[in-house]
Amino acid sequence: MTQSTTEPTTPSKYNQAVELIDTANQQDPNQESDGDKNQPKELLYGHRMADMLERFAPDTDDVMKLAIRAQHIQRWKSPRDAYSMDRKGYHQWRTGLYKFHADTAAELLLKSGYSEDEVERARQAIGKKSLKTNTDTQLVEDVAALVFIEYYMTDFVNRHPEYDEDKWIDIILRTWKKMSQKGQQFALSGAVKLPEPLVPLITRAIS
Repeated sequence: MTQSTTEPTTPSKYNQAVELIDTANQQDPNQESDGDKNQPKELLYGHRMADMLERFAPDTDDVMKLAIRAQHIQRWKSPRDAYSMDRKGYHQWRTGLYKFHADTAAELLLKSGYSEDEVERARQAIGKKSLKTNTDTQLVEDVAALVFIEYYMTDFVNRHPEYDEDKWIDIILRTWKKMSQKGQQFALSGAVKLPEPLVPLITRAIS
C-alpha cells in the first residue's frame, strides 16, 4: 500500500508579506506595553493599525491592508535627532521617513510576489502622496489619526507639559483636518476610545 504524501502548503503572498513586515518590525529595540506585556514598539503599532483598519474599513483590499500595517516599518532606523531640532529639521525628517517607509515596504511586497503596479500603489499611499485626492493615501491618514487618538494622544500630551490650551487645540485641529469626513464621523461614533481627560479639549477644538 502506497502512503500518500501531502505537499507542504505554500503561504499566500499576502501572508508572506505580513510575516516579512512583522519580522522587520520585530527587530525594534524600543519596547512598549500593550497593557499585558512589552512588545517591540513598531510591531505593536503595526498591529494596532491593522486592528483599527478592520474596525474602520474591513472590506479594504490586501494591498492597502499591507500598506497600513507597514506605515511605520522600521521607524527607529531614522531617528528624529539625526536632523536639526527645529521646524526645518522636523520637516526634513518627516519627508525622509515617508520615503524610507515607502521604499522598505515596497521591497517586501515585491519579494512576496506583488506586481509592480500593486507595489507602486502601496508606495504612493505610505509615502503620503496626494492626500485628499488619493483615496489610498487618505485611508492611511484616517487610520493613523484614529490610532493616534485612541492609543497615543494621552502620552503625547503628557510629554509636552509646556504646551498651553491654544497649542493643543491647534494640534488637534491639524490632526482633524487631515481626516476624511468618514474618519471624523468614525472618531465620534463611539467606535474609538477617546482619551477621557482630553474629551473637553477635543470637543472644543472640533466645534
